Amino acid sequence: MNPVVEVSDLRKSYGGRAVVDGVSFTIGEGEIFGILGPNGAGKTTTVECISGLRVPDGGQIRVAGLDPAHDREAVTRVLGSQLQESELQAKLTVQEALELYAAFYPNPADWRALAERLGLTSMLKKRFGTLSGGQKQRLFIALALIGNPKIVVLDELTTGLDPRARRDTWEVVEDVRASGVTVLLVTHFMEEAQRLCDRIALIDQGRITALDTPQGLIARSAGSTVISFTPSTPIDDEELAALPALASVEHKNGRITLSGTDETVNAVISLLARNHITAHQLRVTDATLDDAFLNLTGATS
Repeated sequence: MNPVVEVSDLRKSYGGRAVVDGVSFTIGEGEIFGILGPNGAGKTTTVECISGLRVPDGGQIRVAGLDPAHDREAVTRVLGSQLQESELQAKLTVQEALELYAAFYPNPADWRALAERLGLTSMLKKRFGTLSGGQKQRLFIALALIGNPKIVVLDELTTGLDPRARRDTWEVVEDVRASGVTVLLVTHFMEEAQRLCDRIALIDQGRITALDTPQGLIARSAGSTVISFTPSTPIDDEELAALPALASVEHKNGRITLSGTDETVNAVISLLARNHITAHQLRVTDATLDDAFLNLTGATS
């Protein structure tokens, strides 16, 4: 894939504290690239530097070959943004917002076609202040796309949405990528990143701790398989700790959850058989991106 975003040794500090500390990655044309991390990890500052909204203290950024700090106007022609905190005047209608933003660009997208594509046609006359959270997010995606960008930045797109609206928004993001637009998605929702992203950069305390596909990150974590059960009688903690390839053990309300590998699962089954212990509600599942994130960073999501 041809790189459309290149970030090298990006650094940004506030009040002497490094918020972004040597971040480097590239985004290929047509990717959904995720930046994932806990609140305050440096995700938003990173994308604001990419978007030209902040000037880095060090490092280099190229967006379609342009420097966002020095080629700000040119970057706005190729990159659209939905910011973490966006708001419009409450009495502005959806159609008025689309027409206003279209006027900012020399060759805007057809706002009517964009409204149809994003399911906004039926609410063109509705005022912004009356829209639901999911409807507002669809509008902000439309506004980010109205300049016909090559790249769109979506920052914490589904925060505050209910599960149904969140999944509807995911389908919109997939449609955006299918139309040929590269997506830079910033999120702290593990399920969202696992569902949408081709590759993910895990950022913790301003640094990239891992960069891979979702499945690659899961495979790289120490606990790629999770086994959980409620034992009929207690199990000695020392025996659990001695299990091969064990990554973690959790006891909660009498239930035991272990993360490890297939070798760990086989050893647990043998341990239960030797001790004549019945495993009630036994579950064996693949680890999720949430498990991988906790294992790779030691952070909480």
